[in-house]
Parts: sequence; C-alpha cells; structure tokens
Amino acid sequence: MDVRESAPPASDQAFVQRAGGTCLWAGLLGAASGVFLALVPAQVDDHLYSYPLNDAPFAAIQVFFFLQHLALVLGLLGVWRSGAAGRSRMGTWGLGAAVAGMGLLALVELAAISAANSVYPSPRTDVLDVFYGISSFLIGLGMIVAGIAVLRAGRWTGWRGLLMLVTGAYVFVPMTPALMGPFVLARLAIAGWMLLFAALGWALLRSGGE
Repeated sequence: MDVRESAPPASDQAFVQRAGGTCLWAGLLGAASGVFLALVPAQVDDHLYSYPLNDAPFAAIQVFFFLQHLALVLGLLGVWRSGAAGRSRMGTWGLGAAVAGMGLLALVELAAISAANSVYPSPRTDVLDVFYGISSFLIGLGMIVAGIAVLRAGRWTGWRGLLMLVTGAYVFVPMTPALMGPFVLARLAIAGWMLLFAALGWALLRSGGE
C-alpha cells in the first residue's frame, strides 16, 4: 500500500532543504573527486601513501574530503529531521551510528595527511586503514539499520524508501571488495557510493518541499 508522508514542521522543512542541497552537491563533488583520482597521471610512485598525488595536492584533497564528509553528516542529520526514519529507536540508533562513523571518517581524512610520504603498506598506514575500516563499518551498518527504519515508517515510498538501505549495503558489497582491488577500481567504487549520497540529497530536497 502506498503511504503518503506527512510534511515535517516548517523549521524542520527549512533544515531538510539545506541539508538536502548540501548533501546533493557533496555527493556529486565526492563522485567527481573519485573519478579525478582514478584518472589523474601519477605524480609519485605507487608505493607511497599519497599516490597518485605529491604532498601539496594530497594535503589539499584530504582537506576537501574532510569538509565533504562533514557535508554528508549534514545530509544524514537531514534524514533524521525529515522524519523519514520515524522516531523509533532503530532509526535514531542507526542514524546516530552513521553520523558518528562519517564524523570519524572526516577526522581520519585529516590524519592521513601526516602519512603522505609513508611507504604503503607500513605500520603507520595500517593504523589509518584500521580507522578507515571502523568508520566505514559504522556508516554502512548504521545506514542499513536506519534504512530498515525508513521502510517501516513508510514515509518515503518508491526509490526513496530503499535509498538508505542500499547506500549502507553498498559499503559492504561492492565497495569493500573493490577497495581490496586495483586503485582505479577502488576510486570508482567510492565514486559510485558518493552518487548514492547525491541521490539522498535529492530525496531530502523532495521531502523538504512536500
């Protein structure tokens, strides 16, 4: 049965609109950065952690990733304020875990700057990989749980109803296996994930306007 969603309060609608637009552009720019890293000519040997960039461009793109991930946090908060996941504990805990994971991922992107000249893999980069893994796991699991809450709430229908669940599941398949493969495949897999966040931003824009 098709369930019509009720519009959130006006203050929440305004927040959801801002969050949706921010998430949409953050997702699109994140996808573009993934394609850029997959295609840019290598400036350093592939045994260095900053590959394919040298120090300055690597630091710049890591700062961009930090800010971009914070923008995605805003998108996840927008899902909560939209009421799409209802007010159940499942939705609250799922979105909370996803927000915590994305916040941690943002911090890890900044920390990675200090390892630019490190050999990869090495003990130093192994620590970063552990934190990348923990943050990604939190995001993926949290979005899956929140996605189930969205389906149960029934306020988002059609493709929007499945979006949170699909975006969370994407972390585990296909993105995690792709990250263990060739560099180009890994960047393109991340770009695909970012396009799902762009779609989430678009869903929020529609939600805030209804």
